[in-house]
Amino acid sequence: MMSERIFADREEAGWRLVERLRGAAIEKPLVLAIPRGGIEVGAALAKGLGAELDIVLARKLRAPHQPELALGAVAEGGEIHLNHFAAAMTDVGEATIEAERRRQLAEIERQRSVYRPVRAQVPIHGRHVIVTDDGIATGATMIAALRAVRAAGPATITVALPVAAPERIDALRPLCDRVVCLEEPDCFWAVGQFYRQFPQVEDQRVVSLLRDYGEPATKWLHPETQRQAPVLPGARG
Repeated sequence: MMSERIFADREEAGWRLVERLRGAAIEKPLVLAIPRGGIEVGAALAKGLGAELDIVLARKLRAPHQPELALGAVAEGGEIHLNHFAAAMTDVGEATIEAERRRQLAEIERQRSVYRPVRAQVPIHGRHVIVTDDGIATGATMIAALRAVRAAGPATITVALPVAAPERIDALRPLCDRVVCLEEPDCFWAVGQFYRQFPQVEDQRVVSLLRDYGEPATKWLHPETQRQAPVLPGARG
């Protein structure tokens, strides 16, 4: 049923992922959220797993006149991943892609200037990393993020997603050690269709959550806090 595939909001989606990951025994996890939508999912993971929260900056490369269509994505190091199937659907050349890459790198730099004074980048080398977002449609942004994370030398990478287009999950597997995805619906148009509330996440919300959960949150593992975790309607094991 479609109702089984709808989350109340990003925080609830994150708590459902916590339920799935608690038995994974990931040692001292570092949660890396893709802002801005992924930050609320990531904060719930940090709270529920006693993890540190940080961000990995990656941006979608938008098709001309079709901003919802991802040609690919770029991570903060400048490397791009192209969705070849999307590029084939549009008449775009290298100059157009390069111009869009520069635009998105400028936005990544702006985000860095806002977020990093609050949360200095955490060293990834040797860490057990959980990379998360609020969902993936083409997977381009997640792929760009995973390539950047993998280059930093983590011990393991787990991708944790509330929802994803099923055909895109396989594209993630070579770039990580494990994929945990709660829902893989056949009828997939956009991530937002699976949330009852899907507002735009503002910079200040990202800053606030990084400030609150940017340190190892071992206190969230105390039994008193576990009892305060929200009741998730329709949650499944």
